[in-house]
Amino acid sequence: MPGLIGKKIGMTSVFGADGKNIPCTVIEAGPCVVTQVRTQEKDGYAAVQLAYDEAKEKHTSAGLIGHFKKANTTPKRKVAEFASDFNKELQLGDVITVADVLNEDAWVDVTGISKGKGFQGVVKRHGFGGVGGQTHGQHNRLRAPGSMGASSWPSRVFPGKRLGGRMGGDKVKVLNLKVLKVIPENNLLLVKGSIPGAKGSYLLIEE
Repeated sequence: MPGLIGKKIGMTSVFGADGKNIPCTVIEAGPCVVTQVRTQEKDGYAAVQLAYDEAKEKHTSAGLIGHFKKANTTPKRKVAEFASDFNKELQLGDVITVADVLNEDAWVDVTGISKGKGFQGVVKRHGFGGVGGQTHGQHNRLRAPGSMGASSWPSRVFPGKRLGGRMGGDKVKVLNLKVLKVIPENNLLLVKGSIPGAKGSYLLIEE
């Protein structure tokens, strides 16, 4: 089966069989609707397009409304493709739930967008130590990057130098997370550990 599109709900903890308290992330995984089936013969690759989370029709473009009507479903907020060799088993309009894809003790890869932190300096962004000490008039250099390099040559900073800049908001994939619990009646998934992204952000879950 292909993966699932989900939404990060938040974090909690559960007790394992050995009595240890295990931190975990709660994900609302699905239900997802099959909105397109890609085939090797027609598209050059095999994949399944899934859609998740209800959207208002007035906030959806006319092209997407027609696309969803082909699958006999309502407009959705998030659409994603999953490479799959099982596309012949799936038809337009099929609904995939978390119970169809995952069970307890499975291992998953989760992709999300990390929290955006805006423009940050070198200490927070790259772990620089700053210019230590306050001797010789260095009263405001604690979090500064320090010397950049040579002077007369090359008389510039080489591209790629680690400096301050926009931090976060990147696509991050976390591999091999253990599924601790599946609650199919609420479409919930409890995954061990933390997952990138803010509460309410969309996630791609692949086994």
